[in-house]
Amino acid sequence: MINTKPFEHYGIDTTKNLGIKTVCPRPFDTLLIDKYGQAYACECTAWLPAAVGNIQVNSIEEILNSDKLRQVQGTVQDGTYRLCNNKQCTYIISNWFDSNKAITNLRLGIDDSCNLSCPSCRNQKIFVSKGPVLRRKMLWVDKIVAWIQQQDHNIKVHIGSDGDPFASLVYRYFMKRMTELNLSNVSFAFQTNGLLLKKLHPRTKYIFDHLYKLNISIDGATKATYEKLRRGGSWEKILENFAFISSIKKFPVHLHMVVQKDNWHEIPRLLELSKKYNFDMVYLNEIQDWATNVNYKEQKQTFESTDYKQLIAGLQNNPQVNYFNFVLNA
Repeated sequence: MINTKPFEHYGIDTTKNLGIKTVCPRPFDTLLIDKYGQAYACECTAWLPAAVGNIQVNSIEEILNSDKLRQVQGTVQDGTYRLCNNKQCTYIISNWFDSNKAITNLRLGIDDSCNLSCPSCRNQKIFVSKGPVLRRKMLWVDKIVAWIQQQDHNIKVHIGSDGDPFASLVYRYFMKRMTELNLSNVSFAFQTNGLLLKKLHPRTKYIFDHLYKLNISIDGATKATYEKLRRGGSWEKILENFAFISSIKKFPVHLHMVVQKDNWHEIPRLLELSKKYNFDMVYLNEIQDWATNVNYKEQKQTFESTDYKQLIAGLQNNPQVNYFNFVLNA
């Protein structure tokens, strides 16, 4: 039985019938595992918050053959999409569904350790460095790697969500295991703050050689703003890593900005920065209320200002920009 409490948290009406005729492939080709070991059949836990198993007690094969997963799949097959968050899901809002079910997409959000403590994300630094939590998460990695090793079709592994994969000891262990296997049918995407890319490239070259996308989070386009909103980061260090990535680039590189009161005016500068280093896309996403010390009411007032709306409106035809919820809600 699917737990309904997460749906109440996101304000999802589980009795709705959206009448969508296209079957979204995500519940069939995607598995996301979060920091608690919970498994979800979607790219984002906020889009479809129905856990279909837990890596702590289930193998991946058991999760993929579970009744809960079949129940979730049934809600898109019948067109109701009743478990989906139609207020946030990019696919539903944009009415865009691809049809590629041949490739398995494995999204790992199993550790939120990070070398930064950005105000929009957390109130203090989070880092798993030792003890039972680290050992438990490494056992999850062993389970995940064992399953990947058994597959003979192409697999895309997306690493990182709340933390930084290059700072995390858990993800470093995962990368070490995958480097040792040297599989040719696995490719990777990373969500990273970008500060350790140059330093860790020599020991993770297999990973870089099999990247299909690199996502770098940067919340400012000047030293003052960046170091305020990427707490613990260094502007000089991020530019050094940008230059390095630009020099080895054989994969798309996307910059990500959490748009907020203190940085929205730097979006044009961010586009210039992306162009300077030959990056491919800038992703913009309005700050969400993650229960940190950020004054979210003040943030919302910023998004309602005329100057902000005019800037966003002027970017809507820019092919270098990919927008999330804030453009769709404008």
